[in-house]
Amino acid sequence: MEPEELIRRAVEARERAYAPYSGFKVGAAVLGGTGRVYEGCNVENASYGASLCAERVALGQAVAAGEEAIEAVAVVADTEGVCTPCGICRQVLIEFGPDIDVIMANMRGEHKIVRSGDLLPYAFGPENLKTKE
Repeated sequence: MEPEELIRRAVEARERAYAPYSGFKVGAAVLGGTGRVYEGCNVENASYGASLCAERVALGQAVAAGEEAIEAVAVVADTEGVCTPCGICRQVLIEFGPDIDVIMANMRGEHKIVRSGDLLPYAFGPENLKTKE
């Protein structure tokens, strides 16, 4: 799938964001290993810590649908430069591997693609929990 198509789906998801406190709407679209796309938007909460990021909502949709591999994720917001995933989202992405294409975009049509492992070097991941025999 072309990055522009995943960005378009993230833009659509952004329109459904629930952001009454910050007004900062974010959309995400995840491409699963099966080729299906899962959308997510940020969902804010009066108890700020209970808020959900768009990327994690989209990843949760993919997992709930049975996806076992994540190929790419696009994240978009109305930012000056491209919208980058927050630290928590970077950690959640690493759970699914260091080679996920992360398409960071904004509403002006700019985008940049990096690998999830490049966003979180020296990450703590599933391999760190494996015990030695």
